[in-house]
Amino acid sequence: MMKKFDRKLILSDGSEYCGYGFGSKLEKMTEIVFNTSPVGYQEILSDPSYTYQTVVMAYPLIGNYGMAEDDFETDIPTIGGLAVRDYNGQPSNFRSKYTLSEIMEKYKIPGIYGIDTRKLVRSIRDLGSRKALLTDIDTSLEDGLRKLDLYDIPRDAVSQVSRKEMQQYLVPDEKYHVAAVDCGMKQNIVRTLNRRGCSVTVFPWNTSVREIEKLRPDGVFLSNGPGNPEDVQTVVELVKELKGKYPIFGICLGHQLISLAYGARIYKLKFGHRGGNHPVKNLQTGKIEITSQNHSYAVDEGSLANTRLKVTHRNLLDQTVEGAACEEDKVFGVQYHPESAPGPQDSGYLFDQFINMMEGTKNGEKN
Repeated sequence: MMKKFDRKLILSDGSEYCGYGFGSKLEKMTEIVFNTSPVGYQEILSDPSYTYQTVVMAYPLIGNYGMAEDDFETDIPTIGGLAVRDYNGQPSNFRSKYTLSEIMEKYKIPGIYGIDTRKLVRSIRDLGSRKALLTDIDTSLEDGLRKLDLYDIPRDAVSQVSRKEMQQYLVPDEKYHVAAVDCGMKQNIVRTLNRRGCSVTVFPWNTSVREIEKLRPDGVFLSNGPGNPEDVQTVVELVKELKGKYPIFGICLGHQLISLAYGARIYKLKFGHRGGNHPVKNLQTGKIEITSQNHSYAVDEGSLANTRLKVTHRNLLDQTVEGAACEEDKVFGVQYHPESAPGPQDSGYLFDQFINMMEGTKNGEKN
């Protein structure tokens, strides 16, 4: 006898997707987006950039290798929800300590499986990201749409996920010390810097310039994070005060905040870029990188004309800006994720570029 549906997704356009629940059974309203990565669901689940979002996984089989203790991108996952075609609750992986559903239940993250994710991904692609309600199967379409109509996606995401206190990740033979501003920072960024001999002191998003300068860092890093960059004016003002004083490297939201600090504009993409196979051209070398991406917003290229930033990278799928830099100030950012968790390793050189900038500054090339 076929199991009865017990959960459903209701989208703000009136469409419904019925399936089975896993993880938490909480009702949740979020923005719905999709990710095309075939692996890396643990990193996706624990990426703070997905706060207030339900992620539809385009790859059909999810949960098959479980959850490993060492692969979380944050201590407390804040993703809004997960929608998959086939959920596997019996993982085969010697590193697995928990099932995906167990972790989702622990952190109150609802999930739904058994739905037509191909149809849902096409819908998001064609109609754009929009509000969605993950609820019990008995919720009527009318009630669901009424709730969605009253729901506004919160604009406090960065303040919700950023650390509340400074944390240090020190290495024994420190070559450089990086001050990182946490807007929803993935832990693999810290690991990547540590592997290159950089100690990292991570500050909350609303840290003052004075606190960062007390550290006397060799460079400043601006992290990824959730939400609209226009809602993080505190960090934009921080960048305005720090640029030209230290080498600065920004990833994803950090790149957008750099652009805002230099006077550029940001706009929201129809359905964003989320996956591990996005081709990006490095305009300085002519080389193509396959990149890991997760963002809803992009920098308006036309608005860069009146700034001191120059476009350094371009997305080959839709020609959007993927990187910008001010060589004079030793400031640069990229829209994608060179720390690659999950994803390809083509862009690791960007961390080396940051280190070279810190080396030059340390040697007195720029005060």
